[in-house]
Amino acid sequence: MFTGIIEAVGTLVAVDHRDGASILHLDLGSIAEGCRIGDSICVQGVCLTVEALHGAQARFTCSLETRRRTTVGSWRAGQRLNLERALRLGDRLGGHLVGGHVDGVGRILERRREGDSERFVLLLPADGRVRVVEKGSLAVDGVSLTTFDCRGARCAIAVIPHTLAHTTLGERRPGDRVNLETDPIGRWVEALLRQQPAYAAGGEEVARG
Repeated sequence: MFTGIIEAVGTLVAVDHRDGASILHLDLGSIAEGCRIGDSICVQGVCLTVEALHGAQARFTCSLETRRRTTVGSWRAGQRLNLERALRLGDRLGGHLVGGHVDGVGRILERRREGDSERFVLLLPADGRVRVVEKGSLAVDGVSLTTFDCRGARCAIAVIPHTLAHTTLGERRPGDRVNLETDPIGRWVEALLRQQPAYAAGGEEVARG
């Protein structure tokens, strides 16, 4: 599990997008210290396993399923990526529980300044896999954020200057695709509700509320 509080921004040194997988070589920067083979690291919102280490450079393999569900297939050498190590028992939960299991890829529709922060308007995937509620939690490229102004397949997030400066969100522009993960607690609640007859008979709108 992760928290959505980004620890560092790493650089993708090399990437090989093969037919069945993507092989990533990533400079972990400051979080490489203490990292071991087998560790889980959240990379741009995607939970990946360290397969090899050479100094600060780690190798990861992304399956075809991961590539289908995320933006991994569009990653290129030189790209900067958000990084977070796995949560340890006893750590402060500064963001929200994040699994690193991306629900879908959204798109930035709008970005504009609001006071000291910036407002991003997101378009959610059309398949309905990403559901949001007013003042709920959403991981955007691995960053824990709060949703508001939720209208159908759109929602807004406010990003403070610190987050803009210390994550890749500061580099994002309208039209960019982003990895989205909903609150895992909400995902389980919905899955349980779907098993109820009222939900199956048309109670979905009640469950969304």
